[in-house]
Amino acid sequence: MYVLHYAPDNASLIVRLALLELGAPFETALVDRSVRAQDGPAYRRLNPNGLIPALETPEGALFETGAILLWLSERHGALAPAPGNPERGHFLKWLFFVSNTLHADARLFFYAERHAGQGADVAAFRAATRDRIAGHLGLLEAMAATRPAWFSPDTPSVLTLYVCGLLRWIALYPVEMAGWLDLARYPALRAIAAATEARPSAAEAARMEGLGTTIFTQPSYACPPEGSAT
Repeated sequence: MYVLHYAPDNASLIVRLALLELGAPFETALVDRSVRAQDGPAYRRLNPNGLIPALETPEGALFETGAILLWLSERHGALAPAPGNPERGHFLKWLFFVSNTLHADARLFFYAERHAGQGADVAAFRAATRDRIAGHLGLLEAMAATRPAWFSPDTPSVLTLYVCGLLRWIALYPVEMAGWLDLARYPALRAIAAATEARPSAAEAARMEGLGTTIFTQPSYACPPEGSAT
């Protein structure tokens, strides 16, 4: 049994989706952002960075979204090309691109005030980051157009789940720039987002976290039954 330490509509959503797709038994433990529970000693013992999510496993606690997804795919033999598969290297390079580059820039975009530096022009910093994100999405769009089995509308993978979550948040945050992302510019990514949000796992995650229906193609702000998304 896994325990997913989560906050609604945070990166833990991606791990929840993966667990649901795998049919893996898990429980959830709310990390209440409204009281900064992620900074408390109990949570910091699981994730010393104080970021969400953390996943308790029989082998100990895991953190970092990409690492959790890769571990789950290997442990359960699903949602990714297996070691030894000729496609494994191609999958891994894009998984690390999404984790290390797209997700990292998304955090800079969302929290520009924290990262721009003292005396910096925050608006200019955010605009430059947005332009980089658009470039990253362009690279993913070109790759998606080739329809590899591990990144297509036909079959979910930890990579499709990861990208769909990021598409959601990039469209919603920061609030003052919500709506800048036009998925019509990325038809291959939009097809993956539409297929993913139609899956039972997405419907269940949306119910659990109060996300609405079109959670990736036309996202709206969460109304969770517990906890805070921000």
